[in-house]
Formats: sequence, C-alpha cells, structure tokens
Amino acid sequence: MTLAATPLPDAFLSRPIAHRGLHDLRAGRPENGLAAIRAAMAAGYGIEIDLQLSADGVAMVFHDEGLRRLTGEQGLVAERTAAELGRLRLGGGDEGIPTLPEVLALVGGRVPLLVEVKDQTGVLGPVDGVLEAAAARALNGYAGPVAVMSFNPHSVMALRDLAPDLPRGLTTDAFDPGEWPGVPEATCERLRGIPDYDAACAGFLSHDWRDLSRPRVSELKAAGARLLCWTVRSAAEERAARLVAETITFEGYRA
Repeated sequence: MTLAATPLPDAFLSRPIAHRGLHDLRAGRPENGLAAIRAAMAAGYGIEIDLQLSADGVAMVFHDEGLRRLTGEQGLVAERTAAELGRLRLGGGDEGIPTLPEVLALVGGRVPLLVEVKDQTGVLGPVDGVLEAAAARALNGYAGPVAVMSFNPHSVMALRDLAPDLPRGLTTDAFDPGEWPGVPEATCERLRGIPDYDAACAGFLSHDWRDLSRPRVSELKAAGARLLCWTVRSAAEERAARLVAETITFEGYRA
C-alpha cells in the first residue's frame, strides 16, 4: 500500500492559531493549560499544543522536557506519572498539567487543534515511537479538525505509520545550530533543506515566520504544501508573515 498525504482541513486556514492556547499569566492562563485552551475557544481561534511523555506512557500537554520553568518543580516530565503530573500546579494558574485525552474532551472538535509532538531524543534522531503511539491512541476516533506535526521528521514518519489518516506536517526553521544545543551540526544542515517532506507523506509545513523567504519553503508551497508559520507576536509581524503564509500561529496579542 502506498501512503499519501492526508489534506490539512480547511478549518486550519480560516483563522489564526493560538500558540499553546490563548495564554496570559496576568489573567491566570498558563501556556498549554486548560484555561488557555478555553480562552482560545471562546475567542474562536485554532489552538496549538505540545506533547511530552509521562513515565507511564501518557501523552501530556506540556512544552518543556523539564518541569522547572512552568511548575517550579525539579526533574523531568518523563520521570513522573500522568496522575502525578496532573496534581502539579502550572505556575500562574490553578490547574495541573493536562493529558491529551483531557484536552480532546474539552475541545470536542469545536476549533482546529494543531498537535506538536516534541522531540524525545535530544538530537532530532530516530524515535522509539512511544509518544507517537500514545498520541495516535488518544486521537483515534477524534471527530474534529486535528493535525499532528514535529520538528523531528522521524516522529512524523512514525505517525504516518501509526495513524495514516491523520493530517501531518513538519515543523521547520533555519535550524541554526546555536538554537539547537545538543543537535549535531550535520543534522541541522540536513534538516535545513527540509528533505523529509515527501518521505513523511506530509501535507503542510509550519515554518518560522522569520525564515519564510527560504527557497525550499517556496518550492514546497508551489508544489502544494499548505504553509503555516510560527510564532508571530505582533500585528506588524502578522502583516509580514501573511504575505507568504496562509495562516499564523501567534501569542502575546490578539491576532
């Protein structure tokens, strides 16, 4: 059987996407928390979330590998169970770290949900597929507009095999080695050319808005790739990004 790209639902292109939900610590809405997700839905935005893996194999909605920045706790997400992570308080709010199934139940298909699978290897290398399998299980049967993506093309290829009907894409940027500590320079150089788009059977890119003039991005767009971008932080940046990208992922203002 030959796999093909699953088209990105049009719903993703008709509205801006709130980066990690419509988060605002001053309003008690930490990033990737349920309050931020509720606020994004109330405003009619799409939502981007991140996934990390718990010690007991549950896909957790959380950006960082470590807990300190967002919870004040020491250690790694991967060292605690989903129940333990759920009991931690996200700084600036009064709720714990949610699981992907909890977020899916809350969103319920009402707005588009863009799910980024965070690299678990530290080097953007081959994956064991555990987080990808947890994500695929949670998303199985979800009826709303949803898509998955990752900076790690091995994750996207794992999702291609685990959940071939899910729309999937690559998260990409200039892969400056200075911004990717621990990732070999040769890997950065290779990924800069976005060589795995076809192998991953991807249907879209989410590319750094500051690097949208890259020829390879233009080439893929011309060939039919839907083009999203990240992370826009002002109306002026939005105007510039929309000259190239079809929609934006944003934070820090109301797009």
